[in-house]
Amino acid sequence: MQQNTPAVWATHTHPQDQRRAASHAPKRRGDAPHSKGLRPKCGDILRRAVASTVLRCFARSALECGASPHRCLTTGQTADATRHATGFPRRGGAKDTPLCRGLAALIAAAWLSGCSPVDDHSGHDHAGHDHSGHDDDHAAEMCGEHGVPEAECGICQPEAVAQMKPGQSMKLRLPSPESAASAGITTAEPKIGPMADAIDCYAEIAFNQNRLARVSSPVGGIVREVIADLGAPVTEGQALARVWSASLAEAVAKAVLTHQTLEREQRLHAERITPRAELEKAEAEHRAACQPLRTLGFSEEEVAALGARPEEPVLLDIRAPFSGEVVERQAALGELVGSGQPLFTVADRSTIWAMLSIPEASLPRVRVGQAVELRLDTLPDKAFAGRLTWIAAEVDERTRMARARAEIPDPGRLLRARMYARARILVGTTESAVLLPETSLQRIAGRPIIFVPLDQDLFEARVVALGPRSGGMVQIVDGLKPGEPVVVSGSFAAKSQFLLSRLGAGCAHE
Repeated sequence: MQQNTPAVWATHTHPQDQRRAASHAPKRRGDAPHSKGLRPKCGDILRRAVASTVLRCFARSALECGASPHRCLTTGQTADATRHATGFPRRGGAKDTPLCRGLAALIAAAWLSGCSPVDDHSGHDHAGHDHSGHDDDHAAEMCGEHGVPEAECGICQPEAVAQMKPGQSMKLRLPSPESAASAGITTAEPKIGPMADAIDCYAEIAFNQNRLARVSSPVGGIVREVIADLGAPVTEGQALARVWSASLAEAVAKAVLTHQTLEREQRLHAERITPRAELEKAEAEHRAACQPLRTLGFSEEEVAALGARPEEPVLLDIRAPFSGEVVERQAALGELVGSGQPLFTVADRSTIWAMLSIPEASLPRVRVGQAVELRLDTLPDKAFAGRLTWIAAEVDERTRMARARAEIPDPGRLLRARMYARARILVGTTESAVLLPETSLQRIAGRPIIFVPLDQDLFEARVVALGPRSGGMVQIVDGLKPGEPVVVSGSFAAKSQFLLSRLGAGCAHE
């Protein structure tokens, strides 16, 4: 007896059609609807239903062709018998073709391939689940050589540091737990303390122009004696050279003559021989004759002494205006010099000027009177402190820098003009700053890096943001928390291991 089972048509395909459908259908993992922990999406259920309907419709069309007595794989009935059982009429003129059967299988396979499993494991323990045959989307690919996730292996891909932001890191695996001790790697927690907020800029040392004198001859003449030499310390009023001048000798002779005339008029007036007017005239002439000599530094006594020795040449002493050091000398013995010609340069080096170049962006934070700290590469262990005394009213059109001046005491005379230095203008202070020694910092791909220990042989190469530096310490403004241990010595050895792949080492599978 024939059984009326319409559900059979979904599988009523020729064995050859089944093989074609199997060869065209894509292999997808997790398609089994009853796999443990997997359930199909609503869209997947709809695709399966449509695919089943399409298969049934094309199976009916194949039966209507009636060209060959295919049997049902489930009931064993012929096509005609199945049509009779299901009540499907035979459509005349239709032919059974391989295209009909193949198209049905292909469409069904295409729809079924869109079905995808949904992982419903959230909140459940994965232990004991059988995931063999497909990849776990939640498992990171591991670096077999270094035992860390491949995406975090710094030895395999050190170039990734260039794209990292402060706080991001890569893993560093040492060859063994004993490697850190062998390389002299030690760790310590960062210090918490005050750190001055400063603006860093470059400076050039110059003489204090308020304590710099270019000493010249006030009269034209001949240099008869050079007393001070280059580098000689001098005191205020000390003679540096002596110059003979014909005009000076004439002025002295005139002064001596008027002095003698004044003395005679004083005697005659005392004896009431000459009137008062003659005495006053003699006094005026003497004052006029002595005034040029006073300007040149001669006193009344010196003029009188020169008058008493008319056979001696009159020499003018070129004197130092203040205590300091002879930093330039142009005077030469026997040289004919003109009035106003420089002979020496004397500088007081107890204070110097530092001419700073301040970036345009930092100018709003700079004020006259702020403290300035000066350091030189030639004196690495010495810091010089001073004050900002002047800021230029304009910015250089090419460098976009503004000139500024700081006055720096230098009692030891260690600083010299035209030296280059690094200046720090102190604009504020951070009381609780995270501080590390500068030896703990390394640079990789231009980024400042510290190494944070995670295990005996596992470290984290972390990018940090730096703040001001002072006294061998540097402030970490981002990327490190207080209390986190950091490699403070041996960081260069850790950097060398991190860059090992650049020497040809790396993951074993690469």
